[in-house]
Amino acid sequence: MVDDSTWLVVGLGNPGREYAGNRHNVGFMVADLLASRVGAKFGRSKRAHAEVAEGRLGFGGPKLVLIKPLTFMNLSGAPVVSLAQFFKVPVANVIAVHDELDVPYGQVRAKRGGGEGGHNGLRSMSKSLASKEYARVRFGIGRPPGRQDPADYVLSDFSGAERKELEFLVDRAADVVEAVVLEGVEWAQNKYHGG
Repeated sequence: MVDDSTWLVVGLGNPGREYAGNRHNVGFMVADLLASRVGAKFGRSKRAHAEVAEGRLGFGGPKLVLIKPLTFMNLSGAPVVSLAQFFKVPVANVIAVHDELDVPYGQVRAKRGGGEGGHNGLRSMSKSLASKEYARVRFGIGRPPGRQDPADYVLSDFSGAERKELEFLVDRAADVVEAVVLEGVEWAQNKYHGG
């Protein structure tokens, strides 16, 4: 039996080498790992200002359309909506992977719907999709230390101590995305929210 569902997995981040290691770019990191897991390579989309990779999750599993918008975070919604329309993906099958200030570093959380918590990428997606009912995989980055401006914090690179765990956490976030696709948000919450 082939699963003929299609999921749009949006790794949120900013394009350009200078942003590659930023906390705000963890969505791109997770999308890159998912692409390698499904044996896909990112290429520039002809339909939207984004990089796209397509593959199946497991043998005969659901199709994943992985996208990394190249518009900068606050304009992410436009490429998301045009690719969702092109691939005929309903909002229920859209997953945003993003950094989250309100979740401590080291934790990954799944949820469906809700507010944007000041995240410009989510705000742009919600506006463009005219819905907040897409799934989110929230990669905890914690709050900035001291009086550091949150905007500066998200655009700074992970610390040396954080980088020691980063590969493991990106791997865990990719596992959570796969769990949401295969089993649903609630199942993913039950499995991954313990730690």
